[in-house]
Amino acid sequence: MTTPRRSPSSPSASRRPRSSFDVDAKRSKASALEREASDPSLWDDPARGQQLTTTLARLRAEIERYDALVRRLEDARTMDELLEDEADREMATELARAVRELERDVERLELATLLGGEYDHNDAVATLHAGAGGTESQDWAEMLLRMYLRWAEREGMQVEVDEALPGDEAGIKTATFIMHGPNAYGLLSAERGVHRLVRISPFDAQKRRHTSFANLDVIPLLEDTDEDDIEVDPKDLRIDVYRSTGPGGQSVNTTDSAVRITHLPTGIVAAVQNERSQLQNRAVAMRILKARLAERMRQEQQNKLENLRGERKGIDFGSQIRSYVLAPYRLVKDHRTNVEIGDVDRVLDGDLEELIEAELRRRAESGDNPRHKDERAEPSQ
Repeated sequence: MTTPRRSPSSPSASRRPRSSFDVDAKRSKASALEREASDPSLWDDPARGQQLTTTLARLRAEIERYDALVRRLEDARTMDELLEDEADREMATELARAVRELERDVERLELATLLGGEYDHNDAVATLHAGAGGTESQDWAEMLLRMYLRWAEREGMQVEVDEALPGDEAGIKTATFIMHGPNAYGLLSAERGVHRLVRISPFDAQKRRHTSFANLDVIPLLEDTDEDDIEVDPKDLRIDVYRSTGPGGQSVNTTDSAVRITHLPTGIVAAVQNERSQLQNRAVAMRILKARLAERMRQEQQNKLENLRGERKGIDFGSQIRSYVLAPYRLVKDHRTNVEIGDVDRVLDGDLEELIEAELRRRAESGDNPRHKDERAEPSQ
């Protein structure tokens, strides 16, 4: 995949993905899986069949994404060649727009190549918790929820808000949402941690500056084959049914259909009120519970390994990964990558691409594996 020649009508050129996106290897692997999928005996093992078809579908989507970029690039090259022979202002404008869009989409493709973790391609289960500070932090948690919903919309992902516990006066105390889309967990995991807001409080009659904290926790939503590996004894579960709470609207079911499942041995809880029936809420809550149990198991295993090595890394409770300052100046700063963005409103409106990419590149360069770190420190002031 090459780039169009620079010309007055194409002010910039798209970056080449081939250096990091091995499409030939993906085609070869997809062909091998297609041969396996054609074997009638495959479904003698349903779990294996499901895993193979899921992997094959993901590979096909990645290959088609690449091929679509190639086709668009060829179209841009054709326009570039035509403009060499004859000036056409409308075509020049169209070419400049096409190149900008190609640059953006190639960057997204390259970003996906930084995600090679076992669960990076999975959907994500995310939970927001307001920190200390009452209404201030609860309002901040709701602002973060909106930010991630807007980011998901920009990325073409689908989101289900499965539970949102309203704040005492404004905002939310907690919210759990599932994000569905390519590499949802891998991308959103870059946002895991404590987020800090500094602003003139809209709830303070004296207009003083306040600092608020909220924490985002992200775990992968297990695929069906992964869920089968998590055994849960029904005797260890307490299932409560209650009426959905919230400000109302189409997303809130006013019947007693909300479901809360508690795993008694660990105290892990999953609650869902978004679906229309108790049965649907129970199924989603069970998936979330299994994902949280699997994450606990991974953390326990890693802790044992660190203890054997004799070096257990401490947890810096209350430390923020990012600060959003609205007063006395305006700035978003990521403390892991030192990326700074002056347009705070753009970030809060869901433009997180630069911040997420910088963190993923930092991880790749440093060898960090966030799945083996307990970054879920309780937010505090």
